[in-house]
Amino acid sequence: MGRYFGTDGVRGLANVDVTAELALDLSVAAAHVLGDAGAFSGHRPRAVVGRDPRASGEFLSAAVVAGLASAGVDVSDVGVLPTPGIAQVVAATGADLGVVLSASHNPVPDNGIKFFARGGHKLPDEVEDAIEGRLREPWARPTGAGVGRVTADAGAGARYVDHLLATLPHRLDGLRVVVDCAHGAAWSVGPEALRRAGADVVVIGAEPDGLNTNDGVGSTHLGPLQRAVREHGADAGIAFDGDADRCLAVDASGAVVDGDQIMGVLALALAERGQLPGKVLVATVMSNLGLLLAMRAAGVEVLQTAVGDRYVLEAMREGGYALGGEQSGHVVMLEHQTTGDGVLTALHLLARVAEVGLPLAEVAGAVQRLPQVLLNVPGVDKSRASTDEHVAAAVAAASAELGDSGRVLLRPSGTEPLVRVMVEAGDQSQARAVADRLAAVVGERLAL
Repeated sequence: MGRYFGTDGVRGLANVDVTAELALDLSVAAAHVLGDAGAFSGHRPRAVVGRDPRASGEFLSAAVVAGLASAGVDVSDVGVLPTPGIAQVVAATGADLGVVLSASHNPVPDNGIKFFARGGHKLPDEVEDAIEGRLREPWARPTGAGVGRVTADAGAGARYVDHLLATLPHRLDGLRVVVDCAHGAAWSVGPEALRRAGADVVVIGAEPDGLNTNDGVGSTHLGPLQRAVREHGADAGIAFDGDADRCLAVDASGAVVDGDQIMGVLALALAERGQLPGKVLVATVMSNLGLLLAMRAAGVEVLQTAVGDRYVLEAMREGGYALGGEQSGHVVMLEHQTTGDGVLTALHLLARVAEVGLPLAEVAGAVQRLPQVLLNVPGVDKSRASTDEHVAAAVAAASAELGDSGRVLLRPSGTEPLVRVMVEAGDQSQARAVADRLAAVVGERLAL
Protein backbone atom coordinates (compact mmCIF):
# COMPACT_ATOMS: atom_id res chain seq x y z
CA MET A 1 0.00 0.00 0.00
CA GLY A 2 3.01 2.35 0.24
CA ARG A 3 2.48 4.83 3.06
CA TYR A 4 -0.29 3.44 5.21
CA PHE A 5 -1.78 6.69 6.54
CA GLY A 6 -3.70 8.86 4.11
CA THR A 7 -5.65 12.05 4.69
CA ASP A 8 -8.15 10.25 6.94
CA GLY A 9 -6.32 7.40 8.61
CA VAL A 10 -5.57 4.04 7.02
CA ARG A 11 -8.12 2.87 4.48
CA GLY A 12 -8.40 0.12 1.88
CA LEU A 13 -9.93 -3.24 1.01
CA ALA A 14 -10.58 -5.06 4.26
CA ASN A 15 -8.66 -8.34 4.74
CA VAL A 16 -6.45 -7.49 1.73
CA ASP A 17 -5.06 -4.00 2.35
CA VAL A 18 -6.42 -3.48 5.85
CA THR A 19 -5.73 -6.78 7.58
CA ALA A 20 -6.01 -8.05 11.14
CA GLU A 21 -2.23 -8.23 11.29
CA LEU A 22 -1.89 -4.60 10.22
CA ALA A 23 -4.56 -3.49 12.70
CA LEU A 24 -2.78 -5.26 15.54
CA ASP A 25 0.66 -3.97 14.53
CA LEU A 26 -0.54 -0.37 14.12
CA SER A 27 -2.15 -0.47 17.55
CA VAL A 28 1.01 -1.78 19.21
CA ALA A 29 3.13 0.82 17.42
CA ALA A 30 0.70 3.61 18.39
CA ALA A 31 0.91 2.57 22.04
CA HIS A 32 4.71 2.60 21.90
CA VAL A 33 4.95 5.97 20.13
CA LEU A 34 2.52 7.68 22.48
CA GLY A 35 4.13 6.02 25.50
CA ASP A 36 7.61 7.15 24.53
CA ALA A 37 6.30 10.67 23.88
CA GLY A 38 5.09 10.84 27.48
CA ALA A 39 1.38 10.62 26.75
CA PHE A 40 0.99 7.80 29.29
CA SER A 41 3.31 9.16 31.97
CA GLY A 42 2.12 8.94 35.55
CA HIS A 43 -0.90 6.74 34.92
CA ARG A 44 -2.05 3.49 33.39
CA PRO A 45 -2.88 4.17 29.71
CA ARG A 46 -6.49 3.94 28.53
CA ALA A 47 -7.98 3.70 25.04
CA VAL A 48 -11.46 3.80 23.51
CA VAL A 49 -12.20 1.54 20.53
CA GLY A 50 -15.34 1.64 18.37
CA ARG A 51 -16.51 0.91 14.85
CA ASP A 52 -19.25 1.15 12.24
CA PRO A 53 -21.45 -1.92 11.53
CA ARG A 54 -19.61 -3.38 8.52
CA ALA A 55 -18.72 -7.04 9.02
CA SER A 56 -14.97 -6.62 8.70
CA GLY A 57 -15.05 -4.24 11.63
CA GLU A 58 -15.71 -7.18 13.91
CA PHE A 59 -12.35 -8.86 13.34
CA LEU A 60 -10.47 -5.59 12.84
CA SER A 61 -11.68 -4.13 16.14
CA ALA A 62 -10.78 -7.41 17.87
CA ALA A 63 -7.27 -7.09 16.45
CA VAL A 64 -6.96 -3.47 17.59
CA VAL A 65 -8.15 -4.36 21.08
CA ALA A 66 -5.70 -7.28 21.21
CA GLY A 67 -2.81 -5.09 20.09
CA LEU A 68 -3.50 -2.34 22.59
CA ALA A 69 -4.08 -4.70 25.52
CA SER A 70 -0.94 -6.69 24.70
CA ALA A 71 1.00 -3.40 24.87
CA GLY A 72 -0.33 -2.66 28.34
CA VAL A 73 -3.22 -0.34 27.45
CA ASP A 74 -6.60 -0.73 29.14
CA VAL A 75 -9.33 -0.73 26.50
CA SER A 76 -12.93 0.43 26.64
CA ASP A 77 -14.86 -1.11 23.73
CA VAL A 78 -17.88 1.06 22.84
CA GLY A 79 -19.00 -1.17 19.94
CA VAL A 80 -20.90 0.44 17.06
CA LEU A 81 -20.91 4.21 17.39
CA PRO A 82 -20.44 7.15 14.99
CA THR A 83 -16.86 8.32 14.54
CA PRO A 84 -17.60 11.69 16.23
CA GLY A 85 -19.27 9.82 19.07
CA ILE A 86 -16.07 7.87 19.67
CA ALA A 87 -14.06 11.10 19.59
CA GLN A 88 -16.46 12.59 22.12
CA VAL A 89 -16.11 9.57 24.44
CA VAL A 90 -12.31 9.91 24.26
CA ALA A 91 -12.58 13.57 25.25
CA ALA A 92 -15.22 13.07 27.94
CA THR A 93 -13.47 10.16 29.67
CA GLY A 94 -9.95 11.58 29.49
CA ALA A 95 -8.73 8.53 27.56
CA ASP A 96 -5.24 8.70 26.08
CA LEU A 97 -6.17 7.26 22.71
CA GLY A 98 -9.14 6.47 20.50
CA VAL A 99 -9.35 4.04 17.58
CA VAL A 100 -12.17 3.92 15.02
CA LEU A 101 -12.73 1.08 12.53
CA SER A 102 -14.67 2.59 9.64
CA ALA A 103 -14.43 3.43 5.95
CA SER A 104 -17.01 6.22 6.25
CA HIS A 105 -18.91 6.57 2.94
CA ASN A 106 -16.91 3.84 1.14
CA PRO A 107 -18.59 0.57 0.08
CA VAL A 108 -18.77 -2.35 2.52
CA PRO A 109 -15.71 -4.30 1.28
CA ASP A 110 -13.51 -1.39 2.42
CA ASN A 111 -12.58 -0.53 5.96
CA GLY A 112 -10.23 1.81 7.74
CA ILE A 113 -8.38 2.57 10.96
CA LYS A 114 -8.37 6.08 12.42
CA PHE A 115 -6.65 7.19 15.60
CA PHE A 116 -7.61 10.00 17.97
CA ALA A 117 -5.26 11.50 20.54
CA ARG A 118 -6.28 12.61 24.03
CA GLY A 119 -9.10 15.14 23.79
CA GLY A 120 -10.58 13.46 20.71
CA HIS A 121 -8.25 15.15 18.22
CA LYS A 122 -6.77 13.52 15.14
CA LEU A 123 -3.13 12.50 15.44
CA PRO A 124 -0.65 14.95 13.87
CA ASP A 125 1.15 13.80 10.71
CA GLU A 126 4.44 13.44 12.54
CA VAL A 127 2.90 11.03 15.05
CA GLU A 128 1.37 8.96 12.24
CA ASP A 129 4.78 8.88 10.56
CA ALA A 130 6.37 7.73 13.81
CA ILE A 131 3.80 4.94 14.15
CA GLU A 132 4.57 3.70 10.64
CA GLY A 133 8.27 3.86 11.41
CA ARG A 134 7.89 1.54 14.37
CA LEU A 135 5.67 -1.10 12.82
CA ARG A 136 6.69 -4.64 13.73
CA GLU A 137 9.75 -3.61 15.71
CA PRO A 138 10.97 -5.95 18.47
CA TRP A 139 9.55 -5.00 21.87
CA ALA A 140 9.46 -6.11 25.48
CA ARG A 141 6.03 -7.51 26.17
CA PRO A 142 4.37 -6.88 29.54
CA THR A 143 3.18 -9.85 31.57
CA GLY A 144 0.92 -10.45 34.55
CA ALA A 145 -0.67 -7.27 35.83
CA GLY A 146 1.18 -5.33 33.13
CA VAL A 147 -1.12 -6.40 30.31
CA GLY A 148 -4.13 -4.25 29.44
CA ARG A 149 -7.65 -5.08 30.55
CA VAL A 150 -10.68 -4.94 28.23
CA THR A 151 -14.17 -3.78 29.21
CA ALA A 152 -17.35 -3.13 27.24
CA ASP A 153 -18.94 0.32 27.54
CA ALA A 154 -22.62 -0.21 26.78
CA GLY A 155 -23.61 3.29 27.87
CA ALA A 156 -21.39 5.28 25.52
CA GLY A 157 -24.15 5.85 22.97
CA ALA A 158 -26.58 7.24 25.51
CA ARG A 159 -23.96 9.62 26.91
CA TYR A 160 -23.13 10.77 23.39
CA VAL A 161 -26.80 11.58 22.72
CA ASP A 162 -26.98 13.46 26.04
CA HIS A 163 -23.99 15.52 24.94
CA LEU A 164 -25.59 16.35 21.58
CA LEU A 165 -28.89 17.41 23.12
CA ALA A 166 -27.12 19.66 25.61
CA THR A 167 -25.81 21.76 22.70
CA LEU A 168 -29.21 22.54 21.17
CA PRO A 169 -30.32 26.18 21.03
CA HIS A 170 -33.94 25.24 20.23
CA ARG A 171 -36.09 22.11 20.33
CA LEU A 172 -37.49 20.43 17.21
CA ASP A 173 -41.11 20.11 18.34
CA GLY A 174 -43.57 20.28 15.44
CA LEU A 175 -41.13 19.03 12.79
CA ARG A 176 -41.63 15.75 10.97
CA VAL A 177 -38.24 14.45 9.83
CA VAL A 178 -37.19 11.43 7.80
CA VAL A 179 -33.71 10.21 8.73
CA ASP A 180 -31.67 7.84 6.54
CA CYS A 181 -28.97 6.20 8.66
CA ALA A 182 -27.20 4.48 5.71
CA HIS A 183 -27.40 1.19 7.64
CA GLY A 184 -24.43 2.69 9.41
CA ALA A 185 -23.06 3.70 12.77
CA ALA A 186 -25.86 6.20 13.54
CA TRP A 187 -28.64 3.65 13.03
CA SER A 188 -29.64 3.90 16.72
CA VAL A 189 -28.27 7.16 18.13
CA GLY A 190 -29.32 9.30 15.15
CA PRO A 191 -33.07 8.67 15.40
CA GLU A 192 -32.90 8.68 19.20
CA ALA A 193 -31.29 12.12 19.29
CA LEU A 194 -33.86 13.58 16.89
CA ARG A 195 -36.78 12.06 18.81
CA ARG A 196 -35.49 13.27 22.16
CA ALA A 197 -35.07 16.74 20.63
CA GLY A 198 -38.81 16.74 19.91
CA ALA A 199 -39.08 15.76 16.25
CA ASP A 200 -41.60 13.31 14.81
CA VAL A 201 -39.13 10.89 13.21
CA VAL A 202 -39.54 8.46 10.33
CA VAL A 203 -36.53 6.15 10.02
CA ILE A 204 -35.09 4.41 6.95
CA GLY A 205 -31.74 2.75 6.38
CA ALA A 206 -31.49 1.63 10.00
CA GLU A 207 -31.22 -2.15 9.72
CA PRO A 208 -27.47 -2.82 9.49
CA ASP A 209 -26.53 -6.44 8.87
CA GLY A 210 -22.80 -5.93 8.39
CA LEU A 211 -23.06 -6.09 4.60
CA ASN A 212 -25.43 -3.25 3.65
CA THR A 213 -23.74 -0.08 4.97
CA ASN A 214 -24.02 2.69 2.34
CA ASP A 215 -25.62 0.21 -0.07
CA GLY A 216 -28.08 2.34 -2.04
CA VAL A 217 -28.87 4.52 0.98
CA GLY A 218 -27.38 7.36 2.99
CA SER A 219 -25.73 10.60 1.95
CA THR A 220 -24.24 9.08 -1.21
CA HIS A 221 -27.63 7.78 -2.43
CA LEU A 222 -30.33 10.35 -1.67
CA GLY A 223 -33.13 8.86 -3.80
CA PRO A 224 -34.74 6.75 -1.03
CA LEU A 225 -34.71 9.72 1.35
CA GLN A 226 -36.25 12.06 -1.21
CA ARG A 227 -39.05 9.58 -1.91
CA ALA A 228 -39.69 8.98 1.80
CA VAL A 229 -39.89 12.69 2.57
CA ARG A 230 -42.55 13.20 -0.09
CA GLU A 231 -44.41 10.01 0.86
CA HIS A 232 -44.65 10.94 4.55
CA GLY A 233 -45.25 14.64 4.02
CA ALA A 234 -42.17 15.42 6.08
CA ASP A 235 -40.73 18.87 6.66
CA ALA A 236 -37.20 17.68 5.99
CA GLY A 237 -34.98 14.67 5.44
CA ILE A 238 -31.53 13.96 6.87
CA ALA A 239 -29.01 11.50 5.40
CA PHE A 240 -25.91 10.28 7.22
CA ASP A 241 -22.99 8.34 5.77
CA GLY A 242 -21.59 5.09 7.15
CA ASP A 243 -19.82 6.55 10.16
CA ALA A 244 -22.10 9.62 10.50
CA ASP A 245 -19.32 12.20 10.45
CA ARG A 246 -21.30 14.07 7.81
CA CYS A 247 -24.88 14.66 6.74
CA LEU A 248 -26.86 16.09 3.86
CA ALA A 249 -30.47 17.22 3.93
CA VAL A 250 -33.47 17.46 1.61
CA ASP A 251 -36.39 19.86 1.92
CA ALA A 252 -40.11 19.01 1.84
CA SER A 253 -40.09 18.78 -1.96
CA GLY A 254 -37.07 16.45 -1.97
CA ALA A 255 -34.62 19.12 -3.20
CA VAL A 256 -31.10 18.59 -1.88
CA VAL A 257 -29.66 20.91 0.76
CA ASP A 258 -25.89 20.41 0.52
CA GLY A 259 -23.05 21.12 2.90
CA ASP A 260 -22.52 24.66 1.64
CA GLN A 261 -26.14 25.56 2.33
CA ILE A 262 -26.03 23.86 5.73
CA MET A 263 -22.90 25.80 6.66
CA GLY A 264 -24.54 29.00 5.49
CA VAL A 265 -27.63 28.41 7.64
CA LEU A 266 -25.52 27.60 10.70
CA ALA A 267 -23.18 30.54 10.13
CA LEU A 268 -26.06 32.99 9.93
CA ALA A 269 -27.66 31.53 13.07
CA LEU A 270 -24.40 31.70 15.05
CA ALA A 271 -23.65 35.23 13.82
CA GLU A 272 -27.12 36.35 14.86
CA ARG A 273 -26.45 35.03 18.38
CA GLY A 274 -22.97 36.56 18.52
CA GLN A 275 -21.45 33.07 18.62
CA LEU A 276 -19.41 33.15 15.39
CA PRO A 277 -15.88 34.26 16.41
CA GLY A 278 -14.52 36.94 14.09
CA LYS A 279 -17.67 36.47 11.97
CA VAL A 280 -15.61 33.89 10.06
CA LEU A 281 -16.72 30.66 8.39
CA VAL A 282 -14.00 28.23 7.26
CA ALA A 283 -14.64 26.33 4.00
CA THR A 284 -12.58 24.77 1.23
CA VAL A 285 -11.84 26.15 -2.21
CA MET A 286 -14.48 23.75 -3.59
CA SER A 287 -17.35 25.47 -1.80
CA ASN A 288 -19.85 27.04 -4.18
CA LEU A 289 -19.47 30.71 -4.99
CA GLY A 290 -23.08 31.12 -3.90
CA LEU A 291 -21.97 30.48 -0.30
CA LEU A 292 -19.29 33.15 -0.53
CA LEU A 293 -21.72 35.70 -1.99
CA ALA A 294 -24.38 34.97 0.64
CA MET A 295 -21.90 35.26 3.49
CA ARG A 296 -20.43 38.47 2.07
CA ALA A 297 -23.91 39.99 1.97
CA ALA A 298 -24.37 39.04 5.64
CA GLY A 299 -21.01 40.42 6.72
CA VAL A 300 -19.48 36.98 7.31
CA GLU A 301 -15.96 36.32 5.99
CA VAL A 302 -15.30 32.94 4.36
CA LEU A 303 -11.76 31.71 4.95
CA GLN A 304 -10.98 29.11 2.27
CA THR A 305 -8.55 26.21 2.67
CA ALA A 306 -7.26 23.35 0.54
CA VAL A 307 -9.68 20.45 0.03
CA GLY A 308 -9.90 18.12 3.03
CA ASP A 309 -11.42 18.34 6.49
CA ARG A 310 -7.95 18.24 8.08
CA TYR A 311 -7.14 21.61 6.49
CA VAL A 312 -10.44 23.05 7.63
CA LEU A 313 -9.74 21.88 11.18
CA GLU A 314 -6.20 23.28 11.13
CA ALA A 315 -7.46 26.71 10.05
CA MET A 316 -10.22 26.64 12.66
CA ARG A 317 -7.86 25.81 15.50
CA GLU A 318 -5.23 28.31 14.41
CA GLY A 319 -7.74 31.13 14.13
CA GLY A 320 -10.01 30.18 17.03
CA TYR A 321 -13.01 29.81 14.70
CA ALA A 322 -16.18 27.92 15.61
CA LEU A 323 -17.63 26.71 12.30
CA GLY A 324 -16.22 25.14 9.16
CA GLY A 325 -16.75 22.34 6.72
CA GLU A 326 -17.09 21.01 3.20
CA GLN A 327 -19.71 20.88 0.47
CA SER A 328 -19.99 17.12 1.12
CA GLY A 329 -21.76 17.78 4.41
CA HIS A 330 -18.73 17.33 6.65
CA VAL A 331 -19.39 20.19 9.10
CA VAL A 332 -17.30 20.96 12.18
CA MET A 333 -18.75 22.86 15.15
CA LEU A 334 -15.68 23.17 17.36
CA GLU A 335 -17.52 24.53 20.37
CA HIS A 336 -19.30 21.19 20.67
CA GLN A 337 -17.17 18.59 18.86
CA THR A 338 -13.57 18.00 17.77
CA THR A 339 -14.44 16.61 14.34
CA GLY A 340 -17.24 16.59 11.78
CA ASP A 341 -20.46 15.26 13.32
CA GLY A 342 -23.47 14.48 11.14
CA VAL A 343 -25.95 14.05 13.99
CA LEU A 344 -24.85 17.29 15.65
CA THR A 345 -25.09 19.11 12.32
CA ALA A 346 -28.58 17.75 11.65
CA LEU A 347 -29.83 18.78 15.08
CA HIS A 348 -28.57 22.34 14.71
CA LEU A 349 -29.87 22.71 11.14
CA LEU A 350 -33.32 21.55 12.18
CA ALA A 351 -33.19 23.68 15.34
CA ARG A 352 -32.77 26.74 13.12
CA VAL A 353 -35.77 25.70 11.01
CA ALA A 354 -37.88 25.26 14.13
CA GLU A 355 -36.62 28.50 15.65
CA VAL A 356 -37.49 30.75 12.70
CA GLY A 357 -40.69 28.88 11.83
CA LEU A 358 -39.95 28.77 8.09
CA PRO A 359 -39.68 25.79 5.70
CA LEU A 360 -36.21 24.32 5.22
CA ALA A 361 -36.30 25.37 1.55
CA GLU A 362 -36.67 29.01 2.54
CA VAL A 363 -34.07 28.83 5.30
CA ALA A 364 -31.54 27.10 3.01
CA GLY A 365 -32.43 29.54 0.24
CA ALA A 366 -30.21 32.10 1.96
CA VAL A 367 -27.45 30.38 -0.02
CA GLN A 368 -28.27 30.31 -3.73
CA ARG A 369 -25.94 27.79 -5.35
CA LEU A 370 -24.48 28.81 -8.69
CA PRO A 371 -24.46 26.16 -11.45
CA GLN A 372 -21.24 24.19 -11.12
CA VAL A 373 -19.49 21.90 -13.60
CA LEU A 374 -16.64 19.63 -12.51
CA LEU A 375 -14.61 17.78 -15.16
CA ASN A 376 -11.75 15.31 -14.64
CA VAL A 377 -8.99 15.47 -17.27
CA PRO A 378 -7.09 12.15 -17.14
CA GLY A 379 -3.74 11.13 -18.62
CA VAL A 380 -2.00 14.42 -17.88
CA ASP A 381 1.09 15.59 -16.01
CA LYS A 382 -0.70 17.15 -13.06
CA SER A 383 2.55 18.59 -11.67
CA ARG A 384 2.56 21.18 -14.48
CA ALA A 385 -1.01 22.37 -13.94
CA SER A 386 0.10 25.49 -12.09
CA THR A 387 3.15 26.31 -14.22
CA ASP A 388 2.12 25.90 -17.87
CA GLU A 389 1.76 29.35 -19.43
CA HIS A 390 -0.96 28.36 -21.90
CA VAL A 391 -3.07 26.80 -19.14
CA ALA A 392 -2.58 29.89 -16.98
CA ALA A 393 -3.64 32.14 -19.87
CA ALA A 394 -6.77 30.04 -20.49
CA VAL A 395 -7.71 30.23 -16.80
CA ALA A 396 -7.18 34.00 -16.77
CA ALA A 397 -9.32 34.44 -19.88
CA ALA A 398 -12.12 32.29 -18.43
CA SER A 399 -12.01 34.19 -15.13
CA ALA A 400 -12.23 37.50 -16.98
CA GLU A 401 -15.20 36.24 -18.99
CA LEU A 402 -17.08 35.17 -15.87
CA GLY A 403 -16.21 38.24 -13.80
CA ASP A 404 -17.79 38.44 -10.35
CA SER A 405 -20.63 36.12 -11.38
CA GLY A 406 -18.48 33.01 -11.73
CA ARG A 407 -15.32 31.22 -10.73
CA VAL A 408 -12.66 28.88 -12.15
CA LEU A 409 -10.59 26.36 -10.21
CA LEU A 410 -7.97 23.92 -11.50
CA ARG A 411 -6.89 21.32 -8.96
CA PRO A 412 -4.51 18.38 -9.45
CA SER A 413 -5.88 15.14 -8.01
CA GLY A 414 -4.11 13.97 -4.89
CA THR A 415 -4.24 10.29 -5.86
CA GLU A 416 -4.64 9.99 -9.65
CA PRO A 417 -2.86 11.32 -12.78
CA LEU A 418 -5.60 13.81 -13.57
CA VAL A 419 -6.52 17.45 -13.17
CA ARG A 420 -9.95 18.56 -11.97
CA VAL A 421 -11.49 21.54 -13.75
CA MET A 422 -14.27 23.28 -11.83
CA VAL A 423 -16.30 26.16 -13.25
CA GLU A 424 -19.18 28.08 -11.68
CA ALA A 425 -21.25 30.55 -13.66
CA GLY A 426 -24.56 32.34 -13.74
CA ASP A 427 -26.15 29.58 -15.83
CA GLN A 428 -25.41 25.93 -16.52
CA SER A 429 -24.72 26.31 -20.24
CA GLN A 430 -22.05 28.95 -19.71
CA ALA A 431 -20.42 26.91 -16.94
CA ARG A 432 -20.34 23.86 -19.21
CA ALA A 433 -18.94 25.75 -22.18
CA VAL A 434 -16.15 27.34 -20.17
CA ALA A 435 -15.30 24.03 -18.44
CA ASP A 436 -15.14 22.19 -21.77
CA ARG A 437 -12.77 24.80 -23.21
CA LEU A 438 -10.48 24.69 -20.20
CA ALA A 439 -10.48 20.89 -20.09
CA ALA A 440 -9.44 20.81 -23.76
CA VAL A 441 -6.51 23.14 -23.07
CA VAL A 442 -5.42 21.13 -20.05
CA GLY A 443 -5.66 17.85 -21.98
CA GLU A 444 -3.63 19.23 -24.89
CA ARG A 445 -0.95 21.09 -22.94
CA LEU A 446 -0.37 18.59 -20.11
CA ALA A 447 -0.75 15.33 -22.04
CA LEU A 448 1.62 12.57 -20.91
